[in-house]
Amino acid sequence: MVRQIKIKVGNKTKRLYFIDAMRAWAILMMLQGHFVDGLLDTAFRDDSNLVFAVWKYFRGITAPVFFTVSGFIFTYLLVRGDKQGLKNPRVKKGIKRGLELLFIGYLLRMNLFGLLQGELYASFYLVDVLHCIGLSLLGIIGVYLISQKYRKSFFPLVLLGTTIILFIFEPLYKTWGFAFLPDALANYLTKSNGSVFTIFPWFGYAAFGGFVSLMFTKFKDFSYLYPTAIAIAVLGGFGLIFGSSDLFLTLSGVTGIQLFADVFFNNYLFIRLGDVLLVFAVFMLLRSLLKNPTVLKIGQSTLSIYIVHFIILYGSFTGLGLYKFLHHSLTPTLAISGALAFMAISTYTALQYEKHKVSIKLGLTTAGKYVWLHSEIIGVNALEFAKDRVYRLLRRVGLVKN
Repeated sequence: MVRQIKIKVGNKTKRLYFIDAMRAWAILMMLQGHFVDGLLDTAFRDDSNLVFAVWKYFRGITAPVFFTVSGFIFTYLLVRGDKQGLKNPRVKKGIKRGLELLFIGYLLRMNLFGLLQGELYASFYLVDVLHCIGLSLLGIIGVYLISQKYRKSFFPLVLLGTTIILFIFEPLYKTWGFAFLPDALANYLTKSNGSVFTIFPWFGYAAFGGFVSLMFTKFKDFSYLYPTAIAIAVLGGFGLIFGSSDLFLTLSGVTGIQLFADVFFNNYLFIRLGDVLLVFAVFMLLRSLLKNPTVLKIGQSTLSIYIVHFIILYGSFTGLGLYKFLHHSLTPTLAISGALAFMAISTYTALQYEKHKVSIKLGLTTAGKYVWLHSEIIGVNALEFAKDRVYRLLRRVGLVKN
């Protein structure tokens, strides 16, 4: 979503600047992360190097933050009005938005050269960030509609429970190949075919963002909302980062359930969730400083920025992107300077599009109507010409009369 969020505190309505700032930070981290990861020479990928190790860790935080914030924003807007269930206009808008993200996700993976040959390459069916976020929004809507039959606490509890269940059972379902499904569907559930993201477990982060959003909504009139939220986020974040692994090891020893041990040996989901909470805490703490118009505009234009960066880096539609020509070939100096330039160009281009979006869409619509009108005229003339030639031929062979 591209709207700014407001929340009522006491008798005042304050804008949640920190959410847009978090999205701006996440999309910029994504840009530089994709650029460096795709173009940095493998010879310089040394985990023992402190700079590279720190960069790699923070790169791993980007997607969880982005999914969580997306779930937060969407859920907040979903429950903001007075109307409930299917009467809520946000349901229809949300379904449209989710399907739109799915469509754009596939569109960006389309190759025009392949289409001209009547072929869709296998990469077209791979699942990426937009696919999973779009499906996550639809999933949140589904939970929202089901929860209308129950108490208000049902909706946040199901969202939180979904996160916990998806994260705990990840060692189990990640081994499933889903070979019985067509690749186009299996790619949403397994990375075995090359998908970058899968709906499970990533829906868990979006669901958690929805849960946090509902907590903000419920306690919006609490005088110490931010101090309390910051304290909970810090304690919860450090607890998940440093304590969740030991908790699952203890649970495995007490219950004898192997699944808990499997989570302990690869506990990245809960640790990353802890990282997300700490990022929330930092941005909430600095919320009064995060009101720069450009930063906020970047946070509200993440979809456009993502599309532009995908075209430049991966060569959507043509396959002619930076990734094709510079894949794993840059030195650290070139990768860093190139990433900064790439971030600036992608962001500036997207913001210019957002600034002139109305006129651009109007121009495209006008051009489309012009082309359609003239194609109709050309088609009619071509049909008349062909019909005249056919009648002349038929008259010559004596099949029709004048």
